[in-house]
Amino acid sequence: MSQSLLTPQTAGTAVQTNKVVVALMDNRRIKGFVYNFSALREAFSVFPTESAQKTEANEIRLKDVKAVFFVKDFSGNSARNDVQSPEQLRRGRKMEIIFRDGEKMIGTTEAYHPQKPGFFMFPANTDGNNTRIFVVNANLRSVNFL
Repeated sequence: MSQSLLTPQTAGTAVQTNKVVVALMDNRRIKGFVYNFSALREAFSVFPTESAQKTEANEIRLKDVKAVFFVKDFSGNSARNDVQSPEQLRRGRKMEIIFRDGEKMIGTTEAYHPQKPGFFMFPANTDGNNTRIFVVNANLRSVNFL
């Protein structure tokens, strides 16, 4: 199943659906679907299924989020040890980030700005489950460009 689907909303329009795993600062993980995610909003909705109603959605405040992982599937493999080598990166600015909880990631970005709420990062391991990651700047310990 594709990580990004187009779902009909009304005649002539479509909304992009993305599978996500939202990592919260309290270590919880929420899996579901987001529609038209925007870092410009203070909150967003995560739906448990693609056909769920608005009343079933979890409202997530961006300030409570560590990162939003846009994934290929929900099962993933927590035992997998992804190789995070900057040599694999082809486009964008290479970077290493460290979250406040000590987790480290390597990837690229095309739009990092420390005063913005966050930025999209593409993981170094393109074979992994994550296709892209929205990183919340306020919850980072450090950013180093490679």
